[in-house]
Amino acid sequence: MSSAPEGPTPGYLVWRLSTKWRVAVDRALAPLGLTHAQYTVIASLHGIWRGGHHPSQRQLADHTGLEPLYVSKLARSLESSGLVRRTPDPADTRAVQLSLTPEGQEKARHAIAAVHTLLDRLLTPLGGLGAPRTQALTRELRLLLDTPLDAPSDTFEDTSTQPAPEE
Repeated sequence: MSSAPEGPTPGYLVWRLSTKWRVAVDRALAPLGLTHAQYTVIASLHGIWRGGHHPSQRQLADHTGLEPLYVSKLARSLESSGLVRRTPDPADTRAVQLSLTPEGQEKARHAIAAVHTLLDRLLTPLGGLGAPRTQALTRELRLLLDTPLDAPSDTFEDTSTQPAPEE
């Protein structure tokens, strides 16, 4: 007898919520000429910049969870749109530092406000952004995000060459 839960699994629900969120953010940002991925870059740069840092593309990739190659592609696109400045990193000739142009800072402020309004709407059923249920959900999501999904290499067992167990 299977112990599979009835109804959708938590993984499916996380995927559906993520998809719903990305679509909603894309729609909210369309009037600003931004996609969700571009928003991730400029909003993250805005937050990091406010902390006094100018991250490299790699540091921004690590911060956002996006692939470094994708961040590079997004940064080039945003640079050609006049929103991001890419400059050589004085400490590492192989790295490129990212910063927002004044136009990028302004666009980031508008985009962050639009997404914050959307977030307020999403969290209304939980009582809003500061509600105890929202704070509990945030803690649980952080726990899941901090849990590595990759098996440590010393515990991985290649079963592709082993015979199937007999039943």
